[in-house]
Amino acid sequence: MLAKVDSAALHGIDAFTVQVEVDMQPGMPQWTLVGLPDTAVQESRERVRTAIRNVGLDFPLRKLTINLAPADVRKEGPAYDLPIAVGILAVSEQIPLDRLEEALIVGELSLDGSVRSVNGVLSIALHARESGKRRLIVPAANALEAAVVREIEVIGVESLVEVVTYFHDPASKQPTRVDVNALLNAQPDYEVDFSEIRGQEQAKRALEIAAAGGHNVLLIGPPGSGKTMLARRLPTILPPMTLEEALQTTRLYSAAGLLPPKTGLMTARPFRSPHHTTSYAALVGGGTIPRPGEISLAHNGVLFLDELPEFKRDVLEAMRQPLEDGVVSVSRVQAAVQFPAQTMLVAAMNPCPCGFHGDPYHSCNCSPTMIRKYLQRISGPLLDRIDIHLEVPRLRQEELLGLQPGEPSAAIRERVVRARLRQLERLQPYGLVCNAQMSSKLVRQFCPIGEDVRTYLRTAVQRLGLSARAFDRILKIARTIADLEGVAEIQLPHIAEAVQYRSIDRRFWGTG
Repeated sequence: MLAKVDSAALHGIDAFTVQVEVDMQPGMPQWTLVGLPDTAVQESRERVRTAIRNVGLDFPLRKLTINLAPADVRKEGPAYDLPIAVGILAVSEQIPLDRLEEALIVGELSLDGSVRSVNGVLSIALHARESGKRRLIVPAANALEAAVVREIEVIGVESLVEVVTYFHDPASKQPTRVDVNALLNAQPDYEVDFSEIRGQEQAKRALEIAAAGGHNVLLIGPPGSGKTMLARRLPTILPPMTLEEALQTTRLYSAAGLLPPKTGLMTARPFRSPHHTTSYAALVGGGTIPRPGEISLAHNGVLFLDELPEFKRDVLEAMRQPLEDGVVSVSRVQAAVQFPAQTMLVAAMNPCPCGFHGDPYHSCNCSPTMIRKYLQRISGPLLDRIDIHLEVPRLRQEELLGLQPGEPSAAIRERVVRARLRQLERLQPYGLVCNAQMSSKLVRQFCPIGEDVRTYLRTAVQRLGLSARAFDRILKIARTIADLEGVAEIQLPHIAEAVQYRSIDRRFWGTG
């Protein structure tokens, strides 16, 4: 007797169908599992056999052959436990065979028959809908995540007994429902706010511009000047995520096994802050079976790299392509996958090894050679991909002790949202959402400048020795400043402000 149960697996963050074929024949009790299973899948034999017996069901003492198709793709993880168990119960006539066709099943079994959560369920739910499946049977812990996908019935189960009962009586279990609009409309509960920052008006202005246009930022200043404090508050002024952005972010966290419990949809923009000892694979992504790295986990949010020169050179250089293209390509002998990486990079660093170069309150003990070697840890091509270079000085005593709170994040976010809407109206036909994503061709199209602005910019290029990439980034920043002011044309003050965000790298690196 043969039963076929549809399950699914992940390739990167995309799901594909894995059909579990269970064949039972007369003979000595034996269980053969084929289809390139890894160790975790091989061990499912003991989990499934024990779980079936412990819930009071009959495990057939026959010859069982189980195939995971397609047979040329390696299968990993415990998500096949539940579909294998269902297939065995179906061939032993404990579950009706005719009710398996329209369902897709994933889940890990415990020895007592309870069903544990698995990774990547949102991607699996999207695949189930695209494949025409009517219902998706998942662990109860993953039900909210799967129910975000409309037009498919999501059945969350806590035990193998519930699955058997459901197949005999579908009315015994109601589908899980999620109000996606309510999730999106709920304001994220941030623990920090821009109102807590005293002084640093220029830095807050630069971060507002960065948030409005999706620009990368480098903060340079002595220890204690507030670089980390500023960076951690950047997500609080970013626009709310759209449904598409929330789905993309949730899929990444679900595939990585990092989705918070009882979370159906991630609606707060992520903030990732890896330590400077982070490895290449941890930042970019990788592994035998490729997994998303920190730069992908910051997709649609902020990647904060504190102590930038302390990161390994190969780790920093690996970021150049993702920052430019918005995707990470990970190639392995067995497979090549792409992870989205449309993130805002916020980097922070000291101006020298001791941190006090140029600080009026502390003397610097570093020699010019030490400072030069320290700064040269960051390559010119990487600097070129960071739009805004900002010096963050130490606060004066009167600013530090001031009682006047700063402007709250909500007020800044309103201006950012208005600027983003102007950009979306302009760039949506090209599949873009913010100015930082514009290509050189679109920069020429949407950033026209008058002759007076052109003359000023030509002088700035010559004086600062700007590269062609830096030139384009100045125009993008000026376009964002104009959008914040609600102005259609880029004017001289916009360009002048944009140029100042590229001028301090000449002071530190001697280049534009």
